[in-house]
Amino acid sequence: MQLGLPFIINLACTGVIPTRAMSPHVPLSHEEIVTDVARCMALGVQMVHLHARDANGVQTGDPVPYGRLVEAIRALPGGRELVVCVTTSGRLDNSFEARARVLDLSGDAKPDMASLTLSSLNFAQSASVNAPDTIRQLAKRMQERGVKPELEVFDIGMANFARVLLREGLVEAPLYVNVLLGNIAGAQADLLQLAAILSALPPDCIVSIAGLGRFQLGANGLGMLVADGVRVGLEDNLWFDQQRTVLASNAALVKRVVEQAASFERPLMSRNALRERLGLSAGARADATADMNSDRAP
Repeated sequence: MQLGLPFIINLACTGVIPTRAMSPHVPLSHEEIVTDVARCMALGVQMVHLHARDANGVQTGDPVPYGRLVEAIRALPGGRELVVCVTTSGRLDNSFEARARVLDLSGDAKPDMASLTLSSLNFAQSASVNAPDTIRQLAKRMQERGVKPELEVFDIGMANFARVLLREGLVEAPLYVNVLLGNIAGAQADLLQLAAILSALPPDCIVSIAGLGRFQLGANGLGMLVADGVRVGLEDNLWFDQQRTVLASNAALVKRVVEQAASFERPLMSRNALRERLGLSAGARADATADMNSDRAP
């Protein structure tokens, strides 16, 4: 039981699937995403998981909008302490080349972390293809670029693959893991299945729990009981209530998590404490200086 221990909130604010037709609250444009992140930072969020969209509102792997987002978030009050993660999602394009482009961002545009899904999986209406070689290539590129993986685990086999990557030297402890529950072809949001995944993960993992769709609220509760934190946001769930009568906003979902955490006497971990626990530097400014010095070197 984790009662009383400092708590992490990872905001997944946009995702691949949500559209304006599904909800007026989902942030899609640059300005909307930055504004939503700022609102949620004011509520205590320490970590954000970003998806950028193109001019047509479609998920993109183009590094330019990601770089602009990261720079704008760094410029927010407290933005240099926030842990910023970008996606390498393969749901629309599963090639290594397309997914790795965002890892080459530098300076103030460089993210702290990038997502790494540890196997292929089926969602309700589509598949996410993650070939073993592609996973290894992405992990290696992250290692080369000094970007920490945000490991995504949907079932016990993915937890085992985290051990494989650790043994192969492609990821380094402490690992950060999002365990995502409630997917139709993955582990469900119950304590027994979550316990099996947690027991299969390697030692020294920092774990946040997410729930997809109507499972988000219950999964958040499990995260408060047995994990280091939660992932929450409109990427995973557009509704505030189980009956799906009230559309959620990211701020409303985060506020509810903060209130839940208070009832479990779990204070929010400070952003700097999270960065230290993850083994991250103090922010993007040091990377920007290093890149400038490198450019000036003979």
